[in-house]
Amino acid sequence: MNFSFESKVALVTGAGSGMGLATAKAFAEAGAAVMLADISENSVRSAAEELVSVGHKAIAVRCNVADEAEVAAMIEQTVFTFGRLDAAFNNAGVQSPAIETADASGEEFERVHAINLRGIWNCMKYELRQMREQGSGAIVNCSSIGGLIGLPGRAIYHSSKFGVIGLTRSAALEYASRGIRINAVCPGAIETPMVADMVAKGWISMDDMVSGNPMKRLGQPEEIASAVLWLCSPGAGFVTGQALSIDGGATA
Repeated sequence: MNFSFESKVALVTGAGSGMGLATAKAFAEAGAAVMLADISENSVRSAAEELVSVGHKAIAVRCNVADEAEVAAMIEQTVFTFGRLDAAFNNAGVQSPAIETADASGEEFERVHAINLRGIWNCMKYELRQMREQGSGAIVNCSSIGGLIGLPGRAIYHSSKFGVIGLTRSAALEYASRGIRINAVCPGAIETPMVADMVAKGWISMDDMVSGNPMKRLGQPEEIASAVLWLCSPGAGFVTGQALSIDGGATA
């Protein structure tokens, strides 16, 4: 399926690498003007410059999604530059090492939830204010298969991702009659710098990820991007409040 986002404006957080970068590129290639946001200013500006160099409309901003004021400024800059906001992929997130719940620190819990859950809430709040004014828009939040299942030692990360689905479904019902759709994607193990970092730190084994997947491979960032664009497109016009697993069958 070919997606067209001509004359549309898209925002992607965590756009400096991995799934966010792949989705920002996909939106741009489909004709959208794109705001790329990431806490890594160098990577996100480089990505935006690359898109502009091949004829796309893109700008970049450094944004810590855990900071509500920075998120508000990001949305304000997007609308000031492009005039509106039609689609958003709230993708920024962090991982956490496996540890027994009784041994986990409060500091780690707060760090992960500030980015993975509060960050999604911050972004949705200001995206929805703009979309509510327009009377239209589509939001996709990045949860995880960790938002659908539990795993030993992963309570901090999984609770943040379960929370994303709760935010998604509740907000979807609030705005379903007002032209705004809100969904979530739940990626499994995807070949991204974050997963490579987890392997390098010994948090997870590449062999375990591949052998434990029914498709016997990792997913690709572009496969997540395709799902996000579909959810933001008219083709998914009757889809809202859903948590779409993209995991090679891992949660089947």
